[in-house]
Amino acid sequence: MQTSPLQKTSERPLYKQLMQRLKNDITAGVYPTGVRIPGEQALCAAYGVSRVTVRKALEEIVREGLLVRRQGKGTFVAQEKIKRDLAHITSFSDACAQIGQTAHTRLIERRTETATEEDRAKLDLQIGAQVLSICRLRLSDGKPVMLEYNRFPASLKFLTTAPLSGSLYALLAENGLIPSRAVHDISLGRAGEQVGKLLGTKDGDALLRLDQVVFDQHDHPLHISCQWIRGDRFTFRI
Repeated sequence: MQTSPLQKTSERPLYKQLMQRLKNDITAGVYPTGVRIPGEQALCAAYGVSRVTVRKALEEIVREGLLVRRQGKGTFVAQEKIKRDLAHITSFSDACAQIGQTAHTRLIERRTETATEEDRAKLDLQIGAQVLSICRLRLSDGKPVMLEYNRFPASLKFLTTAPLSGSLYALLAENGLIPSRAVHDISLGRAGEQVGKLLGTKDGDALLRLDQVVFDQHDHPLHISCQWIRGDRFTFRI
């Protein structure tokens, strides 16, 4: 590990200087995603600073999400999270592409059923109307990130035969429907057995839950959605 000394005469605290050095190295790929960074003793020797300085710098970077600590193993460069800006309608596929990852989709279930009272209220449907229920597992670079349950008016016939292996929003746009705004509710939930199995988490693990009502370009309700999301791989910008 080749380094240049920190500026001990600078007004900028040493731990902040060390933070910037380490963050620059992470950005430059000196420490790639998943790699263990040098231990505290090695960093102390390399930069000529105390363990207190090193620990404070590492704590701040961990808090920012660039590093993650693993009990008994050390400190590692965190996997970059997929980011979704809730101020805009963004597909999962586009959110993955923004950080250089590739989205994949596994269709778990697709069925038509009678609309529930909640469906009718949120989708402006009549009693006895039918809805199309779609459950899909979303993966990024082959790793499970999100399990989504979407409910559409059954009048959108093209959704009953489409492969649903890519972006739903792109498919809707091809059929003249543009998702334009959404009402969001974000909460923490616990993974049940089925959700945990599909997302690769343990039964009872905490997950992000996003409930949405999405509206089209004419401000008509387009679909409702419940998404169970791994918080270690996904984050929201509000």
